[in-house]
Amino acid sequence: MQTTLDSVESVQVSSESVVSFQSELPLPLQQAMLHFIEQHPNWDQYRLVQAALAGFLVQNGVDSREITRVYVGNMFRRASLLPGV
Repeated sequence: MQTTLDSVESVQVSSESVVSFQSELPLPLQQAMLHFIEQHPNWDQYRLVQAALAGFLVQNGVDSREITRVYVGNMFRRASLLPGV
């Protein structure tokens, strides 16, 4: 798995930061993400990456209420619980 971080840029937005980056993803990961987003239209690439990153951090011992809230918030948005969506 080759991942390269080409650029990172932070911009302060109120109390949160926005980080932009480019990364090469293995084709199977790209395909799985695309398939997931196509099957779950209430998800987009940004929500998926936020949930994945927060989930990884929580599962690997980051003890932060804020990170846990990001994870739970992305996983259980009200829209994601609607049938047929």
